[in-house]
Amino acid sequence: MSFERAQWVWHNGSIVPWADAAVHVSAPSVQYGAGIFEGIRCYEAAQGPAVFRLKAHLNRFYASAAHYEIQIPYSPTELEDAVRETVQRNGFTSCYIRPICYYGNGRPGLLAEECPMNVAILAWPWGSFLGAGAQAAGIRVTVSKWTKFHYDMLPTTAKACGGYLNSMLAAREARHRGYDEALLLDVHGNIAEGPAENVFMVSQGRLITNDEGSSILLGVTRDSVIQIARDLGYDVEIRTMPLDELRSASEAFFTGTAVEIAPIREVDGSLIGSGGLGPMTAKIQQAFFSAVLGTDKRYFNWLDSVAAPATRQGP
Repeated sequence: MSFERAQWVWHNGSIVPWADAAVHVSAPSVQYGAGIFEGIRCYEAAQGPAVFRLKAHLNRFYASAAHYEIQIPYSPTELEDAVRETVQRNGFTSCYIRPICYYGNGRPGLLAEECPMNVAILAWPWGSFLGAGAQAAGIRVTVSKWTKFHYDMLPTTAKACGGYLNSMLAAREARHRGYDEALLLDVHGNIAEGPAENVFMVSQGRLITNDEGSSILLGVTRDSVIQIARDLGYDVEIRTMPLDELRSASEAFFTGTAVEIAPIREVDGSLIGSGGLGPMTAKIQQAFFSAVLGTDKRYFNWLDSVAAPATRQGP
C-alpha cells in the first residue's frame, strides 16, 4: 500500500491537493480519536470503474455518526457525488476509498463543543491487504491476547476512529508473533472478528458466521457473502462461534473491504481443514469477484458507476 499516487482529496466540499488536507493537533480527532470513517473499494468492472455497494457503505457511515451524535454536514447524495469526483480526479480505475468525518479544532474538552465537523474523502491504489497470494494460499492467524471490546463499552456496530486502537494492538501483536493476522475473542471467549475483518467458517457443510451479539462490526462484505452463499444454495447459520469449533472446522475465511475474501490456513499452528483454499470458500470467492467486476448480472445493483450521477441507480 502506498499513498504516492494519490494526488487529490475531497475536503469539505472541494477537491484539494493531498498535502493540504491537514488537521490541527488541537482537534478532538487527534486528541481523542473522535471521528467515524468508512472503507470502500472501486473496481475496474466490465462496464467501467464502479464503486462496490456505495449506498450500503454510506448508510453505515451515517449510522456510525448517529451512534456518536455526530451530524454529518452533507447529504448521502452529495457524498456519493464526492466519492465519484475523488476517484475521477485522481485518475483511478481501481482503488480503496476512505470517507472520514471528524471534529476540527475549537474549544478544548471531551465534549468537543464549538468544534466544526469536517468531512474528507481519500482514495488510493490498494491491492491485496494481506499480501500477494493470500486469497489463494490462505493466511496464518493467531488468537490475540487482546479482547474485542463489548458493545456495552463502545458501539461495536459503529466504524469509529478511536475504536480501532483495539485493532491496532491485536494486529501488531500478531505480526510480532510472526503471523499474518490476529483473531480477537469477545468478552465471553467466543470468536468476535479480526482486527479489520469478519470471520466465517464451514462446519458439516454449513456456512457459519456471528452477529452483533459477538461485538462485531456488521461488514458490508460480510452481508454480501451471506447473500452470495445463499444464492449458491448453501445453508448459512448466524450464531455464536466457539473457538474450538473454528479449530475443527473444514474451512474458514476472513471477509472485509480491504481483505475481500481470504482463507484462514491455520490458527496458532493448527491447520484448518486441509490448510488451504477450501471448495466452498473457492466458490464464494469466485462468485464475489464476478459480482464486484460486473460479470454477474444478478449483482449489478451492487455497483455504482464512477461516471454516473448520484441519482442513477446502479451502473
